[in-house]
Amino acid sequence: MKLQLDRTDGSNQITSCGADFVAVNGVRHEASLIVTPERVDPDWPVPDLASLGAEHLSALLASKPEIVLLGTGRRLKFPPFSVLRPLIEAGIGYEIMDTGAACRTYAVLIAERRRVLAALIVG
Repeated sequence: MKLQLDRTDGSNQITSCGADFVAVNGVRHEASLIVTPERVDPDWPVPDLASLGAEHLSALLASKPEIVLLGTGRRLKFPPFSVLRPLIEAGIGYEIMDTGAACRTYAVLIAERRRVLAALIVG
């Protein structure tokens, strides 16, 4: 799926996504990654939802997001409540969805200039 590119403010944009990739600013990523308006971290060590732990979400708090979009891969799956605890305790909003939906939602929130962080499991 191709998404519209509008980088008038210099924010990172998710430009397309598919079953086995996410492209940010036209650069294709085939492994899980973190995307914020200011940075792209292509080394998020979460290859699948079963590997996701609370420590991975705790590490996201340093970015001070307003909302975290958790893309769970090709299909929507929910992590255990204990994994989400760091976000809940920090009072950070979160949405869990398949990675394609997370990419589309990121595009909308970034256009609204929200402090969004997309944690995307690819594959």
